[in-house]
Amino acid sequence: MASYKGAYSNDQSLNFVIPIIVILFLGIIYIMTQRADSGFVSFILIGAAALTMFYWVRVLKKMTKDQKPLYTQAREQESKNWVYDLIKGEDEFVFVAEVPGPEDKIAVRLVDGILYIRGTSGFSKEVPIEGAGNMQIFDFKYRNGVLTLRIK
Repeated sequence: MASYKGAYSNDQSLNFVIPIIVILFLGIIYIMTQRADSGFVSFILIGAAALTMFYWVRVLKKMTKDQKPLYTQAREQESKNWVYDLIKGEDEFVFVAEVPGPEDKIAVRLVDGILYIRGTSGFSKEVPIEGAGNMQIFDFKYRNGVLTLRIK
């Protein structure tokens, strides 16, 4: 579950878009050099096209790094508002949290002391539990959107 990834990120999309833009601009510059006379004005126009290409590549990189998509901001807000309780007993833990979705769509795993929870609508969380390295999920209850786990 930890290796689950959604759609492409902005950086991955940028790796496809920028080379295409660079190739298009280089094609335009090449065509301009083939049609241009050996005059001073054509040299200035070719230089202006090259500078424009570099400018727009920088602007695209800056836009994708500065702006986050709306769905990412919503997920960050959702993760900040998500609250869970972890109650430590003598030989067990009790975990209680709200998880969206019907019971058959809720997936829970405990791997190497990290509790992985997945619900519906893209809801997924990872909760580290100290001291639960060799423990397992003993009891799973889900009622009215509230997940209760006993970990022994």
